[in-house]
Amino acid sequence: MPQVVLVNPLIPPNTGNIARTCAATGTELHLVGPLGFELSDRYLKRAGLDYWPYVKLHYYESLEKFQSLHVQRGGRCLGFSVRGSFTYSKFTYQASDWLVFGSETTGLPSNFLTNCDATISIPIDRSKVRSLNLSVSVAVALFEARRQLELT
Repeated sequence: MPQVVLVNPLIPPNTGNIARTCAATGTELHLVGPLGFELSDRYLKRAGLDYWPYVKLHYYESLEKFQSLHVQRGGRCLGFSVRGSFTYSKFTYQASDWLVFGSETTGLPSNFLTNCDATISIPIDRSKVRSLNLSVSVAVALFEARRQLELT
């Protein structure tokens, strides 16, 4: 089953909403620090409501520590970016994929994106908005991957 990775998330309610989506789908959630909040943050917990016990949560202090685990466990690393090479709905997902998203303000570091197996975008009308909310982007990508893999 695909896994969700958030690199340096900054806004507690976004991460809480993503955790709730992961709980609802049985998806592992990997948080890569530094985080813009404490894991005990009340806004984080409020957005996740009472679903936190159902979240398979992993935390890494750095991107390097996450990458070590990724190498051990295998699977493709898919970096989501407004400049991705593939459109999310036309990309073919695999059960072992890691769906990786960057912080709300800066996205994923460019050196990380270059090492991804693929970079993926979610097309929007950028003349009106810069980007989608992080929790919306994760849900769009995760549910497309699950649809393709017939997990929904």
